[in-house]
Amino acid sequence: MTGNQSVLLSIEGMSCASCVGRVDRALSGLEGIGDVSVNLANETARMTVDGPERLAEAADTLDKLGYPARRASVTLNIASMSCASCVGRVDKAIAAVPGVLEVNVNLASETATVTYLEGVTGPAAFIATATEIGYPAEIAEASSSGDRVARKEEEAREIRHRTILAAVLALPVFVMEMGSHLVPGMHEFIGGTIGHEASWVIQFLLTTAVLLGPGRVFYQKGIPALIKGVPDMNSLVAVGTGAAYIYSVIATFLPSLLPDAVRAVYFEAAAVIVVLILLGRFLEARAKGRTGAAIQKLLGLQVRTARVLRDGEPVEVAIEEIRLGDVLLVRPGERIAVDGELVEGESHVDESMITGEPVPVTKATGDPVTGGTVNGAGSFRFRATRVGADTTLSQIIRMVEEAQGAKLPIQGLVDRITLWFVPAVMAIAALTVLIWLIFGPEPALTLALVAGVSVLIIACPCAMGLATPTSIMVGTGRAAEMGVLFRKGDALQILSSVDVVAFDKTGTLTEGRPELVDVIVAEGFDRTDVLGRVAMVEEQSEHPIAEAIVRGARREGAARHEVSEFNSMTGYGVRARVGTTEVLVGADRLMQREGLDLGALAAEEAQLARRGHTALYAAIDGKVAAVFGVADPVKSASAAAIQELHKLGLKVAMITGDKPETAETIARETGIDHVIARVLPDGKVAALDELRTKGQRIAFVGDGINDAPALAHADVGIAIGTGTDVAIESADVVLMSGDLRGVVNAFEVSRRTMRNIRENLFWAFGYNTALIPVAAGVLYPAFGVLLSPILAAGAMGLSSVFVLTNALRLRRIAPAMDERASAHPTPAQLVPAPAE
Repeated sequence: MTGNQSVLLSIEGMSCASCVGRVDRALSGLEGIGDVSVNLANETARMTVDGPERLAEAADTLDKLGYPARRASVTLNIASMSCASCVGRVDKAIAAVPGVLEVNVNLASETATVTYLEGVTGPAAFIATATEIGYPAEIAEASSSGDRVARKEEEAREIRHRTILAAVLALPVFVMEMGSHLVPGMHEFIGGTIGHEASWVIQFLLTTAVLLGPGRVFYQKGIPALIKGVPDMNSLVAVGTGAAYIYSVIATFLPSLLPDAVRAVYFEAAAVIVVLILLGRFLEARAKGRTGAAIQKLLGLQVRTARVLRDGEPVEVAIEEIRLGDVLLVRPGERIAVDGELVEGESHVDESMITGEPVPVTKATGDPVTGGTVNGAGSFRFRATRVGADTTLSQIIRMVEEAQGAKLPIQGLVDRITLWFVPAVMAIAALTVLIWLIFGPEPALTLALVAGVSVLIIACPCAMGLATPTSIMVGTGRAAEMGVLFRKGDALQILSSVDVVAFDKTGTLTEGRPELVDVIVAEGFDRTDVLGRVAMVEEQSEHPIAEAIVRGARREGAARHEVSEFNSMTGYGVRARVGTTEVLVGADRLMQREGLDLGALAAEEAQLARRGHTALYAAIDGKVAAVFGVADPVKSASAAAIQELHKLGLKVAMITGDKPETAETIARETGIDHVIARVLPDGKVAALDELRTKGQRIAFVGDGINDAPALAHADVGIAIGTGTDVAIESADVVLMSGDLRGVVNAFEVSRRTMRNIRENLFWAFGYNTALIPVAAGVLYPAFGVLLSPILAAGAMGLSSVFVLTNALRLRRIAPAMDERASAHPTPAQLVPAPAE
């Protein structure tokens, strides 16, 4: 973008002329932006800007103002990227397109995810930009994960064929030239048969065939990139092998141009370098295909057809044709097509591929079923409640893909370094040649050539570019197989540095299904009458404690009453009129706020708290009538999970609405270190800030709607997958199973993956730091050692293969807690549900 240019932004949230005025004033007040015209009817703002950076400033201003500019995101498949320098160039080029807000280019998955301002730019501009700089792009389709693996397999087969052809052509060259050094008498044999001159001509013909055939790709991509001033790894190979080849051609056909002392050929170096680099790329392509194994497994869970009842008869239809409300028939052993709810029959369903739980789950009428899970011996019918992209399996695949394509904070430094890596290597190679020519012993020209080519060939930007994304792909994929979904890629890095894990209680530490265990009435009140009236009030509420009281009243056959004037007081309780009486139900703070005397029931409530039960009071017509004790069973794996978190060096906290006495009792029984009690639902964010006072990083684990703000506010929010969609959407990590083993496994995957990334980066940078000087000849003065270009090529290929192989080790991560943990006895059989 040069000069002033007119752009059109789509804006959300404008509803009146005042909104228009605020947007107009805000944009007009920005430097470099003029001629602002805001249109309420089509919700747009047209303006002129003097540079692309002004668009980002405008978008940021609109966000703060509360009228965000509409954004969109697209994922592109990018071809021809071979190293980290390619990644940097694609990133830089697309980021320069006016209207682009964020770019994430991933070498391992060969994709670019672009976030941009709608109306300003679009996918066509990104595709054109990437293609123009030599990296053809296309929009990634929904099935691109499977396509990518298939594409990698096809690429590996193609490179394999080229490698074999190059090896067949290069072998005679290697034998004729290097055989003289390795096999006694070989030099004389060649001289006495075909002659050394003829040997050089044959080597020339075979090497030419290698370079123009299997090795042509290096020149097709590397030379244009070099001419444009943006050299990549292909440029290094092209210049290195080209220098060795041209020198050898001169020595063969124009010997008078070279002194006799330096007349030698390096055809074998050029040919074998191509073979070794192709071999490295073959191993690389095959390993890259395996990094997507987890996605392949998930895609394999999707069925292609299902039996849908049409006019009462089962008809086999494609999965794409299933609609909401369709009734499907599932026979024994079949995989369930989409998410739904049983309407007839019962069975046991294996959900291990989704939740990681090995024990089949009993399903009966009204129970939910998940697409991708496997039916047992029974047969049933279910009604489709989620189809297409809305199914749990589709959402899991999407989450894993997004996490695998994420750019971690650690990658930023790598990208900045690698963008300049190839030009720096070429400068070092040129300097190496110059130094050898000036200061080197005879034959200086030959030694300079060998050292310069070795520097070009041994440098490996591939390893740098693959170090982080391959580990992310394999790590997040393995996590998904263990039932841990990283919705946001940076959570993978942040989780490894967390100091404190804070838990919500109901539905997280506990089963989330409390039961009524005590009803203690004050003198002058009838137990059945009080229970019946309180149950009628609580029937209007969806809180787990309310449901427990309602179930208890039904078990005792309490009478039903008419309820009116119901009012919920968040964090305190509820008020309603039952018949002609006014009923209050809530925590002790509600009674105190209303000025009611607890009397003898205060001692009973204290006793309930000491036993770890949650106590609720009921007041009828202004008098405290009863105290109810409610208990919620601890999830069987909770205590064991907390113990494992302690072994990882983490502190564990619990945030609850219960009284301190109750909360401390539970903490002692489950091993929790720190308790923040009496927290109102809107106070969880403040509770997290209290835990952060010492600069500690916090992970929060929860599952309820009222956990969503805390999940979003924590450094890492971890949602129990059995919880609400709102909580899951607010989280960075989602656990598909309902217990806390997944929390431990999430930390295990995070720490192992980050350690793997650091190992890869250490190898990639350490390899180049150590071997480029060796290739340049730093050891020659002291030890007489000068690295052969052939060994340099082998080392370079092995560098990338090492990084990929090391990343693939993450596929063997074992769950830190297996299913047997859930069988461990928990000290507390019942713990309280929160008064939230």
